[in-house]
Amino acid sequence: MALIQYLTQVQFEFGAIRLLSSECARVGINRPLIVTDAGVRAAGVLQKALDALADLEVAVFDQTPSNPTEAAVRAAVEVYRTQRCDGLVAVGGGSAIDCAKGVAIAATHEGPLKTYATIEGGSPKITERAAPLIAVPTTAGTGSEVARGAIVIVDDHRKLGFHSWNLMPKAAVCDPELTLGLPPRLTAATGMDAIAHCMETFMSAAFNPPADGIALDGLERAWGHIERATRDGQDREARLNLMSASMQGAMAFQKGLGCVHSLSHSLGGIDPRLHHGTLNAMFLPAVIAFNSQAESVRKDQRLARMAQAMHLDTAADLGPAIRDMNARLGLPTGLAELGVKPDMFDDIIKGALADHCHKTNPREASREDYVQMLEASM
Repeated sequence: MALIQYLTQVQFEFGAIRLLSSECARVGINRPLIVTDAGVRAAGVLQKALDALADLEVAVFDQTPSNPTEAAVRAAVEVYRTQRCDGLVAVGGGSAIDCAKGVAIAATHEGPLKTYATIEGGSPKITERAAPLIAVPTTAGTGSEVARGAIVIVDDHRKLGFHSWNLMPKAAVCDPELTLGLPPRLTAATGMDAIAHCMETFMSAAFNPPADGIALDGLERAWGHIERATRDGQDREARLNLMSASMQGAMAFQKGLGCVHSLSHSLGGIDPRLHHGTLNAMFLPAVIAFNSQAESVRKDQRLARMAQAMHLDTAADLGPAIRDMNARLGLPTGLAELGVKPDMFDDIIKGALADHCHKTNPREASREDYVQMLEASM
């Protein structure tokens, strides 16, 4: 059975952050904890959120790391409980939003966070008691503001996924103006994350035609505007389209993702300093080549349809076009440039085989397949 479900109310426009207080009132949040990071505070974006919430009693946790950890979740939960908060407002990129989702679980459910991880069978244990969340993205990549999942590095150092419709933000306040100051490298990396979401979910074999349409449109928007946004961060049209593509990629990936993300999740858990979007950009060409032999991909001409959305001549152009785009955006040329070495392959593959995204790739990957994908991505 195919489950097709869209729930989050989205406010999408330049200046939408002004609606934050009214969205809290609609959701029933009176004492929000803002979950953010030091960079968002330094950029002045946190202050915009505080100004929009001036009529409420607000607490702030601004220590989200670049890859959210269970330790950060615990620290935020302590603030949540001490300040008697009744809901969450995540202001930041995917890390802050995912950290807030971890808080939504940990503040209302007993036991260590891994208890609720998808691969541990924990999804059904995440109940409607989860703290209500409003998400305000400040990057255009993860789309976590409209997604039911979160990725958190738990205490045993695994980078695990948590998935439940009870984690869906009650509202997403998407204000492209908040991304105008995003540095070029981060614009490029998060934009490639959005592209990876659109492409990988479109290749997934699950039946969800609405998601396919959303993914293709998101891919066309992201591919057509990522270079403009990276070169000119003040390009409002480019910023709007990238933020939309990010949101669309996450709306679509309820279909499931695949080997790009199983590899990125695993490697990101091994070395949390590595940016998730950058890793996705490195893995995309090799995984597309691997998936080209999947029956469902070939039957539905999915590579050709992606190529058309990207205004490429043929499906064979996909991998080279992504590598060329990475180079033009100033991203690394491969994993070796990030410090990845062949002696890390065994640990990366072990994590990838156990990852929840491994199971939804359109073609099942073996250990040897992963070795080839890693070698091709070096």
